[in-house]
This record gives sequence, structure tokens and C-alpha cells, in this order.
Amino acid sequence: MRGCSLRRGVAALAAVVVAAAVVTAAAGDHNFHRDFEAVWGKGNALFRDGGRVAELTLDKQTGTRLQSKDRFLFGRFDLEIKLVRGESAGTITSFYICSGGARHDEVDFEFLGNSSGEPYLLHTNIFSDGKGEREQQFVLWFDPTADFHTYSILWNPHNIILYIDGTPIRVFRNNEAYGVPFPARQPVHVFASIWDAEEWATQGGRVKTDWSRAPFVAAYRRYNVTNACVWDGGAGVARCTGGGKAGGGWMSQRMDWWSWMTLNWVRMNYMAYDYCSDRKRFPRRFPTECIVPIGRT
Repeated sequence: MRGCSLRRGVAALAAVVVAAAVVTAAAGDHNFHRDFEAVWGKGNALFRDGGRVAELTLDKQTGTRLQSKDRFLFGRFDLEIKLVRGESAGTITSFYICSGGARHDEVDFEFLGNSSGEPYLLHTNIFSDGKGEREQQFVLWFDPTADFHTYSILWNPHNIILYIDGTPIRVFRNNEAYGVPFPARQPVHVFASIWDAEEWATQGGRVKTDWSRAPFVAAYRRYNVTNACVWDGGAGVARCTGGGKAGGGWMSQRMDWWSWMTLNWVRMNYMAYDYCSDRKRFPRRFPTECIVPIGRT
């Protein structure tokens, strides 16, 4: 199962003090063995190269999930992943941030396992204040099992942007002015996991997991949160690094003209599903965030 932490931030945004500080977790020398803990399937998490590479395994008994020891309130999270080779139907390899709790915030990269010869499908979703169902899916334009590729989540008070190898593929803007909750108050953990979801992962669950192909192994490396605000729960403070002061750096980053052009190219050529165009789900009116004009936020 994917899952996320049951712990939840209780401070409101107005009570959060964002300060510049030198924080160990943002120093750029990340180590999976040091910076994460296996919160499920510990025996299926293997750390190599002095902890700089993590191999997560799914077998018939269990998958595994890593959870960052630090929590963050805004940041840029980069992770290189090499997906399961060969037949991987029914499996999900994931990288996501999540606050936990019934009204949780969450941003997902979920890679839906494929039948040999079929392209990998990337499933993305964004939860705010416990509401999700904002799915977008993409067919990857490269073989994600042949080498590592960088998957990134940029989260600041203005927007959430998802990237693949620096190419923007999705943006979720802060539309709270229009009544759409935006993740801005709950600190999150970073998660990496592999698990069995044969009920829905591949072709809507029509293709099941072939356990004769197990174990299924995904590799992670170069975890980076150099630009982030690390949550100090005792002090109720988010301490930021890498240009995280209000008004500058990654904290104020938005989509520019070229980013929008690139994102639209990805959507036109590689998007497989968008909830914002699903008339069966929304026969009367699309969700508010789907129809707010781009220039209004």
C-alpha cells in the first residue's frame, strides 16, 4: 500500500514563522539511510553506495515504503528513479509528499506497472484539505527502466509544479481566492515506495501481478531538498534555505511563458488522461480549478 504519515501539522499558516537558517537536511549531502526510515516492509529496503542509493523491493509477502525523517512546509523535492525492468503489471512505484490525517495534503508521482512492451504510465494526483480526485496521467516519452531520470515537485505558496528531467508536466495554482483549497498549512514528509495494486494499476486492473516475475525492484538516488523549509515542530517554525525568503528564489517561482509552452507541448503529445476534460465524471461543470483563467492567478 502507498499510505502516508498519520502525523499532521496543527499550526495555521498565519502562525508559521519562515526564517533563513542553515539546516542539515538541506545541505545537499543526502543519504537515504540517514535521512529516511523504512516505515513498512523494512526488510525490502536495501541501501547501497554508503546510503546514496536505495533499492526498494516488492515480493509476494510485502512491498516497502520509506518516509523522510524531516517534515517540510514548502520546498523543491528532486529524486532520481529507475523503474522496475521487464514485466511489472500490477505494481506501483511512487514518489510523493504527504501531510497525513483525514484532511491531508498530498502530491503524487505514481508509476503504474506495465506489461512487457507497453509504455509506462505516470499517474499524478494532488490532494488539498483531504480532497483529491485530481488525476492526470502521462505516457512517458523515454524508457524509465533503462536509466535514472529526475522527478521533481516544486511547492511554494503560489503553485505546485511537477517536472520530469526539468520539463514541467503539470501545474496546480493557488486558487484559494476562488474557493479551491491549496496546500499551505500542513508540513509534509517525503515518501518513496513500491507496492502491489493489481486491482487497478494496469489497464484498470485487467492485467494482474505475475508473481513468477518477482521480486520487483525499483532504484532511487540523488534525493535533494536543497531548496526547502524544514519544519521544527517544537518551535512551530519552518526554517528555509536556498532562497526561501518571501519575495525571492524558489519560494516565488511561477510558470513563465516558456514553461507554459513546454507544458502544453507535453499535454498535447503525452497526456493520457485529464480530470479537467472528463465529461463523464463532470457532466454539468468542471471543478473550479479547471476553469479559472490562467491570467487571473
